[in-house]
Amino acid sequence: MAETQPDALRVGMVLFPNLTMLDLIGPHDVLNTPRCKIDLLWHRIEPVPVQGSFSILPTATFADYAPPDILFVPGGPGQLPAMDDEALIAFVARAAQGAKYITSVCTGSLILGAAGLLKGKRATTHWASLDQLALLGAIPVSERVVEDGNVITGAGVSSGIDFGLVLTARIWGEAAAKTIQLAIEYDPDPPFTGGSVQTSEPEIVATMRARMAPLLEKRVATATRIGREKLGL
Repeated sequence: MAETQPDALRVGMVLFPNLTMLDLIGPHDVLNTPRCKIDLLWHRIEPVPVQGSFSILPTATFADYAPPDILFVPGGPGQLPAMDDEALIAFVARAAQGAKYITSVCTGSLILGAAGLLKGKRATTHWASLDQLALLGAIPVSERVVEDGNVITGAGVSSGIDFGLVLTARIWGEAAAKTIQLAIEYDPDPPFTGGSVQTSEPEIVATMRARMAPLLEKRVATATRIGREKLGL
């Protein structure tokens, strides 16, 4: 990456244990240009364990980080305890007040919702958790990337690249997004038909829903409780 430009936008990417790596890395790779100064945020400067055999070292803490130009929240199984992490939610709510763009990928939108940032907003998330957005006051939309004012949300995991390109085009224009798309050789050609509820075989969808059922039950319970107790829904 070339030296960051003096007028680069500040991008604050929220971390939490057990986040999904691709939720974070897809947007990070797209935005990792001289036009952005990216920081990875957590309570402390210490390795944060994420899904798989990885840990991520934060570059700044919630306590000492001023509101960024772009606030970004990834998703993953760790989203559940993150929604009950009062200091994390307080930071997200505070940072959003000064951010030009409030963004997420996958179930990161549920964290935005828990911070009260999606009331009346169109938003998306991973297909299996789409209905939970309504429990937090949002309007669920089954699309790859959803824009509502300065709130931009991406669907599940791999949509993070699409999200990053949409955000890039929104800020710097389509040519800039197309240049990055070529640089990362993003020209999807999946080896199999599927990858969405609409295109996958019904038996595969059923198997996936059954496999995720215990986690989804917890997500519904958490979103319902937070919606009622903290958001007054």
